[in-house]
Amino acid sequence: MLDVVVQAESAPQPGTDVGGSIRFRAGGSAANTARAFAALGGRASLICVAGQDSLAGRLLASVRAAGVVVHAVRAKGRTPRLLALVDEQGERSFVTDRSVADQLPPDRLKMAWLARVDGLHIPAYSLLNGSLPQAARAAARAVHAAGGTVSVDLASQRPLLARGRGAALDAIRAVEPDLVLANTSEAAALTGLRPVRGSMALDERMLEAAPLAIIKQGLAGCRIVWRAHTGESALAIDVATRPIAAVDTTGAGDAFDAGFMYSLLASGHRHGSPLDGATLRRAALIGHRAAARVLTRPRAELVL
Repeated sequence: MLDVVVQAESAPQPGTDVGGSIRFRAGGSAANTARAFAALGGRASLICVAGQDSLAGRLLASVRAAGVVVHAVRAKGRTPRLLALVDEQGERSFVTDRSVADQLPPDRLKMAWLARVDGLHIPAYSLLNGSLPQAARAAARAVHAAGGTVSVDLASQRPLLARGRGAALDAIRAVEPDLVLANTSEAAALTGLRPVRGSMALDERMLEAAPLAIIKQGLAGCRIVWRAHTGESALAIDVATRPIAAVDTTGAGDAFDAGFMYSLLASGHRHGSPLDGATLRRAALIGHRAAARVLTRPRAELVL
């Protein structure tokens, strides 16, 4: 996906213009996570749909240049693109044109792409529309059958809830994730609950989606929720991070996912493995470091 990142020097006004910056970057939630995973020293592959225009070729080459193996299915249509509007605090809002992104029929998914895979990461975007959800479910079944771990990031609250909370939860459960990752607004959207200090209600509700949940809390770090054994009460730990004054948070959550999964898989964790606080805390710290790398280093601009 092409990211068009816009930062205005002041609030836009109707009928006139303001100064600012407009940058083109290689994007896409899954691609961001794969690039960050490879940057940590892991071996990452990206399964995606690409348009048939020249821009798609540039984007795919950019992902490969980051050390990621790309398995792309070409579909008739233009390259997906996203407009990221970044405010003064570095927070972003998206306008998304997914175009061909959801057009991956299950019969175009090659099981050879999933051979020797330790972990499959699925942004929730891939579970919502078109034929892509069927392909995602087939991929998850194959990875689980080989003992691999499946993770789902809730990605964005509005697309997630387009058909209601029940449908969103069903879509997530359909891939039987070992863990779900979400920011606080996405967790609140899925559960219908707001985080309340000292309350475990949201934590317990998140575990209806997976046996392990990570709630990303921005400058406050993250919260990890899990059950040591089936039927037991939820356990939770908060892992702080060093606050960073970021000018653009786009992609930081994807990088956190990569760091968390990299550390968890490196620990030997597999589908159905028992969970322990020390391993999960270590994974969160690696996730924070991966996100900090994105927030503090210059972003490569795509030359069109």
